[in-house]
Amino acid sequence: MSTVDRPEGHIAELTSRMREFIDGEVIPQEPVLIRDDAAATAELDRLRTRAKELELWALGHPAEIGGGGVPFLDFVYLNEIIGRSEFGQLAVGSVSMQDTLMLHRHGSPEQQQRWIPPMVAGDALPSVGLTEPEVAGSDPTLIATRAELDGDTWVINGHKWFTTGVAQAAYCTVFANTESDSVPRHSRISAIIVPTDTPGFEIVRSIPTMGHDPSDHYEVRLTDVRVPADALLGERGKGFAVAQDRLGPGRIFHCMRWLGQAQRAYELMCERANTRYAHGSLLAEKGEIHRYIAESAAEIHAARLMTLDAARAMDAGEDYRVRVGLIKFWGARMLHNVIDRAIQVHGALGLTADTPLERMYRQARYARVYDGPDEVHRMSTARRLLRSPEAAPWL
Repeated sequence: MSTVDRPEGHIAELTSRMREFIDGEVIPQEPVLIRDDAAATAELDRLRTRAKELELWALGHPAEIGGGGVPFLDFVYLNEIIGRSEFGQLAVGSVSMQDTLMLHRHGSPEQQQRWIPPMVAGDALPSVGLTEPEVAGSDPTLIATRAELDGDTWVINGHKWFTTGVAQAAYCTVFANTESDSVPRHSRISAIIVPTDTPGFEIVRSIPTMGHDPSDHYEVRLTDVRVPADALLGERGKGFAVAQDRLGPGRIFHCMRWLGQAQRAYELMCERANTRYAHGSLLAEKGEIHRYIAESAAEIHAARLMTLDAARAMDAGEDYRVRVGLIKFWGARMLHNVIDRAIQVHGALGLTADTPLERMYRQARYARVYDGPDEVHRMSTARRLLRSPEAAPWL
């Protein structure tokens, strides 16, 4: 790393210990963890205990709620390392960070007391019900799930999917239309906390996705689901503000982890190029492989600097929407490109499960869709820049 993007002081020490844990203990257990069976559960529990022993648990959660209190910018360095394994978040407790922050900012004292301590401790997991199969997920104003007040009870009916992790979650934050059509469409949606054991909350299936069957993305139906009126998260009709407060940092979280995945693919690509002999020389001596290495290094470095800049702006309380929009679609494309080149350098081996690359490649394809497709981020970012060209990050 250059002096621009190198962690210093306490964070440098933390990143070093995190790298030892992820590379030395989590990654070697991936063949077990991928199986999603009793042995995988036991191994994940062991790793979580180990992370707590090493004081690597929940580092990005605010200190006042029991977390490590690492500032957002500093957490970029940590989350890049956590992201080297798809199981890193679960192993070190950062998987609940976005939802914990959402509750910390918008939850009532009762909601915070009920849900935050077990999430920080890793005893409970959250989920979010936002996307619906019948309407375009990229336009949340179209949400069709309805919630009606019946006295002091919300009655919710609707259909959600890609509700990630809900089968293991203690609750789901359901985004539903609570207002009449006369209300402006951006003021019709509310966020409501629904415990997953509430009658009428039905997990229909795990949705088969990109070679994962089962996957951790679920279809959910809500039929006359009744929760108390005080289950409302934030203000009524202000669900978009709640969602954006979660999704903005969440998109940076994704980009942080993508850096780790891309770096791991880059390292595998270099190792293969330096050891594979074909057509009279090592792959590392061939011009086309030089292009793969150089372009991958440039894209990773650019993505890292953009991600650090977005995190810095967020920490400073600046308007970070343009920065997040840019890094979301750039980071997703970078991730795909680097893994794709790494597979190409591995040849037929890259298409097999003998390396992590084929699984990484399938998961990288999600990146261009979840938390908003590339096209929407490019469109919204371009519109902001056209309205205010001076909002470009380099100005």
